[in-house]
Amino acid sequence: MSANLWNRFCNFYQHYPEVGFSLDVSRMRFPDEIFSTLAGPIQKAFQGMSELEQGAIANPDEQRMVGHYWLRDATLAPTSELRLAIQQNLTAIKEFASAVHSGKILSGSGSKFTHVLVIGIGGSALGPQLVQDALGSKADQLALEFCDNTDPDGIDRALARLGQALSTTMVIVISKSGGTVETKNAQLEVAARFAARSLAFAKNAVAVTCEGSKLDLLATEGKWLARFPMWDWVGGRTSLFSGVGLLPAALQGLDIDNFIDGARRMDSVTRQNTDPRSNPAMLIALMWHHAGQGRGAKDMVVLPYKDRLLLMSKYLQQLVMESLGKELDLDGNIVNQGIAVYGNKGSTDQHAYIQQLRDGVNNFFVTFIEVLKDRTAGSTELGKALEVAPLTTSGDYLSGFYLGTREALYGNNRDSLTITLEALTPASLGALISLFERAVGYYASIVNVNAYHQPGVEAGKKAAEKIIDLQRKILTGLSARKDQYLTVAELVQSIDCQGDEESVYKIAEHLASNERLKRLSAERHPAKVSYSLV
Repeated sequence: MSANLWNRFCNFYQHYPEVGFSLDVSRMRFPDEIFSTLAGPIQKAFQGMSELEQGAIANPDEQRMVGHYWLRDATLAPTSELRLAIQQNLTAIKEFASAVHSGKILSGSGSKFTHVLVIGIGGSALGPQLVQDALGSKADQLALEFCDNTDPDGIDRALARLGQALSTTMVIVISKSGGTVETKNAQLEVAARFAARSLAFAKNAVAVTCEGSKLDLLATEGKWLARFPMWDWVGGRTSLFSGVGLLPAALQGLDIDNFIDGARRMDSVTRQNTDPRSNPAMLIALMWHHAGQGRGAKDMVVLPYKDRLLLMSKYLQQLVMESLGKELDLDGNIVNQGIAVYGNKGSTDQHAYIQQLRDGVNNFFVTFIEVLKDRTAGSTELGKALEVAPLTTSGDYLSGFYLGTREALYGNNRDSLTITLEALTPASLGALISLFERAVGYYASIVNVNAYHQPGVEAGKKAAEKIIDLQRKILTGLSARKDQYLTVAELVQSIDCQGDEESVYKIAEHLASNERLKRLSAERHPAKVSYSLV
């Protein structure tokens, strides 16, 4: 290490003892004047975040507040009604989990619950999956399983893993509106399996949803086991500290108080410190701005050197890309903003894409996540760390690979920043999630986009509904001409959907492959194959 790099490290290394966390941005080759050049946008971001936390309308598209920070500290909520709702929900979650663990609340079969099946998608699954994988252990009270898609095979696999334990499995259905198609489909599939085994689904079912939603009405009318609230001021990708994440974690047996407290302490650090040089969330936002030239010109590669943080890159993909990937800025200008996020874990990636990161196209920067403590107490039967080489443990090698990879990348003009956790605990994981949530908010303000809406997601849903409507037309059209085989061109003409030929072909192939249509031609050339109703 050169003397200049050591001095730069000492200058920009930040340690935050109150959250057991450090940040090093010295290997991002940003100019010192970044703090003065962006002084105006930085102060605007601080002010905007303050207004957001005080209850300002942060999502003008839907005229909604954005209050996920209040979930970690209800005293900050702008009204007494909101403060009470947050506090009551947390108490209800703890009491419900305790009653389940003690056997006071039993499954429909009359036995204690052994498993939890979480049905959700996006933020309603990614967060709970991350927490479960990062903090789970053999001491867990209940085992968690997930259905996070409308893939029939994926649903079958989840149910197969549960096997005979389905009767003692609590099913948590998570959907803010209750109309999310993927979640609704999985819920119907799972309910059908309960019915096929003569099990009462409602006695094992729990809803996490907004009051008055389709799911809330379904759970009320069906007399489900329990219901927990979501609020329209909490976005899916920032819902981990609501019932979305806290209920599965509490049932798993994790320390949700410390999880919340870690996030609360990080919120305090990133809220109160208005010096951008020492505010970790603002520093990260500024590094994103520098690396991507304020327009996402470089991707962010997330490399946690901890197996338990494998899902962190997947979690951050949604948080960052859904929040920042916007066509228009707040003034209506076309900007096509965003930061692409991908990653896996170290040192696995030494044997995967590190080769390209070092020697290939330089279109990225790396976020390393280092955890100093190798093992939790009592996690090995050996009683002490095993030396796999003279004076060297497996954990030493993991640390060595991180430091070596960082050095190799920097030596070839590849930038990186490093987040260091003293240990992976409920508190430090909560702090890490809180850190990135606020970094996203600050960065969005600096580049002048709305981090709290997702019009592109809605456009995709509407396009999918058009395809489903087209499929219904195809099946209806073929039912009117039973036993007749029609080509794609004939199908298009019969249902009057000129211009949709390719979609008609793709839909027909899917239906035929699932034995819902008969296919006449073995050649399967799009212009020659024909179909009939089964």
